[in-house]
Amino acid sequence: MIIVMKTGASKKQLEEVVKHVEEMGFKAHVIFGEDRNVIGAVGHEKKKMDLMALGTHPGVEAVIPITKPYKLASTEFHPKATTVAIHGELGIGNGRFVVMAGPCSVEDEAQIVKTAKSVKTSGAQVLRGGAYKPRTSPYDFQGLAEEGLRLLEIARDETGLPLVTEILSQRDVERLERSADILQVGARNVQNFALLKELGQVKKPVLLKRGMSTTIKEWLLSAEYILSEGNPNVILCERGIRTFETATRNTLDISAVPVLREQTHLPIVVDPSHGTGVRNFVPAMAMAATAAGADGLMIEVHPDPERALSDGPQSLTLEMFAAMMEKLKPLVELMGKRL
Repeated sequence: MIIVMKTGASKKQLEEVVKHVEEMGFKAHVIFGEDRNVIGAVGHEKKKMDLMALGTHPGVEAVIPITKPYKLASTEFHPKATTVAIHGELGIGNGRFVVMAGPCSVEDEAQIVKTAKSVKTSGAQVLRGGAYKPRTSPYDFQGLAEEGLRLLEIARDETGLPLVTEILSQRDVERLERSADILQVGARNVQNFALLKELGQVKKPVLLKRGMSTTIKEWLLSAEYILSEGNPNVILCERGIRTFETATRNTLDISAVPVLREQTHLPIVVDPSHGTGVRNFVPAMAMAATAAGADGLMIEVHPDPERALSDGPQSLTLEMFAAMMEKLKPLVELMGKRL
């Protein structure tokens, strides 16, 4: 339910409504607007009609049911696009376009620092890199773990780029929160609800990737787990879904961007590296995602992809990334956004 306060409703009236909502067994989420404030009441569906009684409360203009199963992620609850603050003045959403770039896995100091410096020069605003790597085979490279985080921190110190890195387990939340500026939930963990609830307790932004066979509804309900625990800083990332096609690693669902734009206020990033699995296809799909209205991109870049310990075939060289960014900049401006 959405409880819309009247223009000019007092702070005391707002607090009283919040108190009543919580006494009825719901969580209250307040959005402070320029003209009026709105309270989102989230809780058991069978009890939601009890909230209609608050329509007569002093200061309340209306009580409106939300039809979507994902309440806090819905544009019904939050019509204005959300901007997620990343680091300092850098944010994503509502007109700001952000490119996250770097290697799939951190391999050594020279590799990550060289890549970070190069992608920053080309226009990337966030450094991506995996310290903990979920791999299909238990015999594949699993990442440098703690050492990888240390190397990412060195690259951040050298370049000033904020970091996005993947988190695999609840037990790693506290450690990664100290190192990363954005915590990434990979496709395999999109419905790890215990992890999502734990990430709802942190203050850092969470980049939530779509699962390989996850519907948009299921994806947004996963975002709802984080939002409902109190963390409003969720960024969605389309990274391709599993279909019958074998010419590409996954099928990049560009149509998800306009669908999400209609359904949710959360910022939307597209990962054409995992979405195609073929480096030569990445620039074209990056342009397509931008034209579709994405708020940013996540691109895998490696100084020597042929020797990469993971995802070399889909990683751009430093030169390819620089060329892509040159073509991308005017398109971003044409779409009314700014890098």
